[in-house]
Amino acid sequence: MIVLAETRRVTKRFGTFTAVDAVDLVVASGEVVGLLGSNGAGKTTLIRLLLGLLRPSGGDALLFGAQPSMSTRRRVGYVPQTLGLYDDMTVLENWSFTAAAFGSARPVLPASIRDSKDELVVSLPLGLQKRVAFAVAFSHEPELLVLDEPTSGVGPLSRARLWQDIRESTEHGTGVLVTTHNMEEAEQCDRLVVMADGRVAAEGAVAHVIGSRTVVQVTCDDWRKAFAALEEEGLIVQVQSGALRVPGSPAQLEEILARHEIAATVATVPANLEEAFVSVVTKGTHR
Repeated sequence: MIVLAETRRVTKRFGTFTAVDAVDLVVASGEVVGLLGSNGAGKTTLIRLLLGLLRPSGGDALLFGAQPSMSTRRRVGYVPQTLGLYDDMTVLENWSFTAAAFGSARPVLPASIRDSKDELVVSLPLGLQKRVAFAVAFSHEPELLVLDEPTSGVGPLSRARLWQDIRESTEHGTGVLVTTHNMEEAEQCDRLVVMADGRVAAEGAVAHVIGSRTVVQVTCDDWRKAFAALEEEGLIVQVQSGALRVPGSPAQLEEILARHEIAATVATVPANLEEAFVSVVTKGTHR
């Protein structure tokens, strides 16, 4: 395993607020690491520490075994939430500027953005802006890709194209660190790191993060009435194929449903990734 990026008990404080608290993270060549967490969990701050855009208050952040620097950053492709493009420049100008900044021979403009090469980035729809940002990030064939919420606000086709590009790059040894709120995307990662309150609350493959967690499945003739009753009791309820999935114990659910005079069948079933994620971050925010 070739380690491309690593943090060792890295910490970042802003005044009295600790945004990242003693986090260990490793991204190796040829793997996709998914960084998950609610808004404010510390994901973007951790990325900025890893790229040298912020200085740690404690611990270490390393790129290719060294402190982040101009030379190590040249080996990274980065798509921030703001996309990192210049709105008042054309697609081709953004492309050319990036090639010059990384000191690489200017590659051929990809067909996916070639038709828009003379348009200002600000005039493009969000989906196309994201496509340009992805193309620019991939243009110098980086050894490490860092993607911060890269598919937010785009449609299924653009999302599928990006993940195809990600997987093709890992086949050539590129490591990828990606943040996402999309659990379907998270399931495509080789490993997950779940953050809560600036700390790592869980990590490992999808199956490891889910572990032995379970939820209660409720089936009844009127699931809408049952949904309203359970939500009224302050429970987190999901609907899946006409059945309700709720964290808690069968006895608790049976008592609530009986009190609301709702006839239902209650059973314990394995949790999915989204349910496990909610369980992890909820416990993390109450430590």
